[in-house]
Amino acid sequence: MSEERKIRVLVAKPGLDGHERGARVIAYGLRDEGFEVVYTGLRQTPDQIAAAALQEDVDVLGLSILSGAHLSLTRKVVERLKEHGADDILVLVGGIIPEKDIPVLKEIGVGEVFTSGASIPMIAEYIRSRIQPNGDR
Repeated sequence: MSEERKIRVLVAKPGLDGHERGARVIAYGLRDEGFEVVYTGLRQTPDQIAAAALQEDVDVLGLSILSGAHLSLTRKVVERLKEHGADDILVLVGGIIPEKDIPVLKEIGVGEVFTSGASIPMIAEYIRSRIQPNGDR
C-alpha cells in the first residue's frame, strides 16, 4: 500500500503589501490541517509566484492580498499559470476584497475568495472538496 500524497498548497503575497500576519496564519493553519504548505514571503511578483507554483508542483495557490490591487495581480498570476499550462492549479484569494470584486475574480479563474472572518477549517474543507489527496483535480 502506498501512502497518500498530501495536497500541496502555495501561499503567496503578491505586490507591495507588507502585511503578512494573515498569510502566515493561513499557512500554519493549513499545515495543521494536514496539507503540505509552502509560503513564498512578502512582495512577490506574479511571475515569481507562478514560477514557484510550477517548481513546487502545487495543487492549490492561495493569494493573500490587502493592497487593493487584487484584480490586476490575480489576473497576472492566472495568466502566467495558463501560459505554462498550469491552469489546473486551484487559485484561491484571501484578504480585504470588496464584495463587488468577488464575481470578477471568479471570472478571471479564481475558485473561491475568502475574506476576513473565514476560518481555517472552512478553507481546508473547500480545498478538500476540490482536490483529492492524490493530487487529482
